[in-house]
Amino acid sequence: MVALEVCVDTIEGVAAAKAGGATRVELCAALSEGGLTPPLGLMRAAAAVGIQCYAMIRPRSGLFDFSEAEIAMMHDDIQAARDAGLDGVVLGVQMADGRLDLDALRDLCASAGEMGKTLHRVIDVVPDPMEALDQVIALGFDRVLTSGTAPEAPEGCDVIAAMVARAAGRLSVMPGCGLTPENVVQIVGRTGASEVHAACNAAVSDAETFSDFDPPSGRMKTDPRAVAAMVSALAH
Repeated sequence: MVALEVCVDTIEGVAAAKAGGATRVELCAALSEGGLTPPLGLMRAAAAVGIQCYAMIRPRSGLFDFSEAEIAMMHDDIQAARDAGLDGVVLGVQMADGRLDLDALRDLCASAGEMGKTLHRVIDVVPDPMEALDQVIALGFDRVLTSGTAPEAPEGCDVIAAMVARAAGRLSVMPGCGLTPENVVQIVGRTGASEVHAACNAAVSDAETFSDFDPPSGRMKTDPRAVAAMVSALAH
């Protein structure tokens, strides 16, 4: 069966992912920003839920050309994830020219040690994703999350399939962004992926908000029914 990873940014989201039958959660703060490093309290709470959990290690929004100070924060956040009892981390760093920062990634992988390691969608914004794929395989990553360099995975299936073929089982190439219960089977079929990544969320109806910067669509939350629908689609 194809595994499902659900990205969440609340403890309720972790519980909803588990209730819906997800294999793993990617634990974040601020999914509206593409996911940032979750706070320590959320890491500790998530570790107690009983589902495999990887923490996003991303100190700010924007692209991934992090400063020395930000990379130092990432090392500390990896240690926090380890201390909280999480299973792995999700990270990525690129240089000013867009290529992966291999020195920084090597050091961050050393900090992660035996924890699982996922390269996030930085691979979608490097000059040569196939070169980057070879590099992260050599660094010992377990998987890469990718939309195939397209805005969403359904449009990037050809690139994702090429990445799956190039990886040849040395790591998992995990399609993410734009997956739904209606299209996930086709995406898996076209790419040969063994796991997928999705938000599985729903709008919170009539939710009161505080910030002037809340998205026009309103606040979102992980929906266990959406998770279950994705799991059901993948089981057939």
